[in-house]
Amino acid sequence: MDVPDAPISSPECPGGPADRGLRGRRRECDVLDRLVASARTGRGQVLVVRGEAGAGKTALLEYLLERADGCRAVRAAGAESETELAFAGLYQLCAPFLDRLEGLPGPRRDALGVAFGLREGPGPDPFLAGLAVLSLLSEAAADRPLVCVVDDVQWLDEASARTLAFVARHLPAGPVAAVLAARPCDMERRLAGLAGLAVGGLAHGDARALLESALPGRLDERVCDAIVAEARGNPGVLLGLAGALSLEELAGGFGLPGAASLAGPVEESLRQRLAPLPPATRRLLLVAAAEPTLDPVLVWQAAGVLGVGAAAAAPAAEAGLIESGRQVRFRDPLTRFAVYRAASPQERRTVHRALAVTTDPGTDPVRWAWHRGQAAPGPDEDIAGDLERAAPAARASGGLAADAAFRERAAELTPAAGERARRALAAAQAKHQAGAAEGVWRMLAVARTGPLDEVGRARAELLGAQLTAGASHGRDGLPLLVKAARRLEPLHPGLARQAYRDAFSAALAGGGRQAAGTLVTTAEAARASRCGSRPPRAGDLLLDGLAALVTEGYAAAAPLLKHALDAFRAHEVPLDEGLGWLPLACRVCGDIWDDKGWSVLSARLIQLARDAGALRALPAALASGVAVHLLAGEPAQAALLAQQAAAVARATGQAGEPDGPLLLAAWGGRDREACQLIAAAATEPAAGGDGQRLSTAAWAAAVLHNGLSHYDEALAAAEQASACPGDLAPASWSLAELVEAAVRAGQPGRAAAAVERLSQVTRAAGTDWALGIEARCRALLSEGEAAEHEYVAAMERLGRTQVRVELARACLLYGEWLRRENRRADAREQLRTAHQMLAAMRVEGFAERARLELLATGETVRKRTAETTVELTPQEARIALLAVDGHTNPEISARLFLSPRTVEWHLRKVFTKLGISSRRELPMALPNLERAALSA
Repeated sequence: MDVPDAPISSPECPGGPADRGLRGRRRECDVLDRLVASARTGRGQVLVVRGEAGAGKTALLEYLLERADGCRAVRAAGAESETELAFAGLYQLCAPFLDRLEGLPGPRRDALGVAFGLREGPGPDPFLAGLAVLSLLSEAAADRPLVCVVDDVQWLDEASARTLAFVARHLPAGPVAAVLAARPCDMERRLAGLAGLAVGGLAHGDARALLESALPGRLDERVCDAIVAEARGNPGVLLGLAGALSLEELAGGFGLPGAASLAGPVEESLRQRLAPLPPATRRLLLVAAAEPTLDPVLVWQAAGVLGVGAAAAAPAAEAGLIESGRQVRFRDPLTRFAVYRAASPQERRTVHRALAVTTDPGTDPVRWAWHRGQAAPGPDEDIAGDLERAAPAARASGGLAADAAFRERAAELTPAAGERARRALAAAQAKHQAGAAEGVWRMLAVARTGPLDEVGRARAELLGAQLTAGASHGRDGLPLLVKAARRLEPLHPGLARQAYRDAFSAALAGGGRQAAGTLVTTAEAARASRCGSRPPRAGDLLLDGLAALVTEGYAAAAPLLKHALDAFRAHEVPLDEGLGWLPLACRVCGDIWDDKGWSVLSARLIQLARDAGALRALPAALASGVAVHLLAGEPAQAALLAQQAAAVARATGQAGEPDGPLLLAAWGGRDREACQLIAAAATEPAAGGDGQRLSTAAWAAAVLHNGLSHYDEALAAAEQASACPGDLAPASWSLAELVEAAVRAGQPGRAAAAVERLSQVTRAAGTDWALGIEARCRALLSEGEAAEHEYVAAMERLGRTQVRVELARACLLYGEWLRRENRRADAREQLRTAHQMLAAMRVEGFAERARLELLATGETVRKRTAETTVELTPQEARIALLAVDGHTNPEISARLFLSPRTVEWHLRKVFTKLGISSRRELPMALPNLERAALSA
């Protein structure tokens, strides 16, 4: 399998290799770290990184380049399409330094000039060309260490490969590090004897963790182990499979290997390798391809049912398709897909029938039912019933995707139209939760064509409304959800309240400003639909609170919403109920300033969705977690969740959740990136130009500009965000940004009005988060002891919350106030605390504000204490040491592959830095020079 080296994902520990996208490569990264450190001290070396395609060599080179701070870096890569172009690879390496070509001795200059087509002349002398490259690299490293990386050495043209091998063997021990990455190839002979780093497959645990980190859904343990075994720990193969396998197949092998997409040439090549094999061998391979757990006992038993003996494995092993041994394990996972796709439907059914015969229904009823279902040639009620009954067990092991796969196949095999429609609707609902959007519409269409009872038709209508709401961020689905809820009221009150719940979610997500009338109608209907025959559940309480919010206002609704959230925190909820209600509960936590509840419920929702493979709910759950971790001052965790949310959205075809990246950029003070995301949020069709998403973008803009001290811009953004109180959390939070911006912009009247609006919300919420923010805002408008009292109260209240970033901002504002009161010592203490907290949280804009305020208090900045000689570059130090040893300029030139003029130029710089005028004075500085040569 020819897979390009791929970057490896999933963090392992902060600051280490995994923090840069590598897993299980600690040893390799340590080697590269030492190589860069040696180059900085003037003791560079050559390293050959060897490994199969997809082993992660390119990812390691990227890691090396990221670690080469303070070094000049240059990279080149061989290309299969350029193997016939002489010196094409070498040109990539030397191109950045060709401005130095004229400074080389004539023969070397001419040889390289001819090689690169810069001069006319006969073919270049390979030896002179090699010396010229050595000279260029040495001169390029004169000012700072040089790191050269050459990837895909196996694809270098012959002339470049020959020259590069010469350079690698004769590179002087100076501040130049060269790393060559290659697959097994003829170049090995030329590079023999050089230091090497073998990059093999990941250990089983690391490979499994990598695969799981790259997959959006639930991964069956047996399937995971089989995939890792087939890939032999190769990261590129693992990541390629993560993108090729369906959700159903990953959830337990309950998908068809033939559904994987193969490149035309790859599939044709595999088919050609399969064609000459004996029929019995092809049948054995098909059995192995149809059984994703690779259970050797089951595979051979099924093969025996088909009359295939042990001798059938030998031709496949000789052809390199499977490994030798008792277990039929493909050497390349793509072979599995090709084998299954090459078989006829009848051959596949025959193999699945054999697997069903040999699978024990008592010990593995799920897989037995699945193979029976795939073996069925047409509708069969007995098999369909077995599949439906096995669906809950499939969900337990493989999540919602497995459940949906069983229900879909059951519907396909159901002969009676009414029963088929019922099962198709159940499959559509499971696929909806699993995030398989295309499959949902297909199954829903099947359900709608069959005779459903009244409740079934109402359920189908509700599912269609949910799909429309999800596709339009709630805007287009709101009236459909209300209609479905009203239809369900006399039929199924519980489902009706779920529909009203989704209507509230849709309105808050995207239609709140333009759907006020619909919201009031919805609230009144939801309240009237309350079933009084049973004690209220947490969801009932939440719906009552939202209805009160719409009809009676924030102050009346806050106690009801708090009660509902307390009920959610106190009790675990079943899967279906949790996936439906917890997203809305998390949203409401922000609306009533409940940081602790938000943290608990967000974590619970993420775990619930992950465990169940509920990919429809997972992106929004992760986005909620981004906000929680960001406000808690945990940017690394927030960024990881944002990346995962984007990956899940891509895998399931959902629209991405833009709030996470937007908030990360805004709080991080990344002006250009944040402004681009803010502008995109305002014009994005999904946002529709209104709704909570627009308010969130404006709030983020206010945070960004307050951090950057752009107070006029912050004021404008905060006024926009707070203009619609119905957008709740972002509108309320923006009032705090408005107060700070208005005060700093010299408009206290606008700040005072904002404080009064804010206090109506914060006092109704009554949490430490809410009251701490209010106290901080009042402090900005107060003077003397009153201001100090409010600042202290703000810090005390915020100190009891998990919203650590707001506590740090309170310290910053208090420190700024103290400095203006000429209490510099007290100001330094607060500003120092604020700067340390904000910098650690990577809240760069506010951290810079704190730093500048510290400077204004007279806080001293620690200065460098190293001696002047340490400022010599490694190249300068080496030249000086050789001069002390009595070497002439031409001798130093030859040893370091530099021109005499370059040596003379460096010596003049050394004399200037050391305050000396001749070589005779150099020995007096020798001790310092030795330290310089060994320092950064």
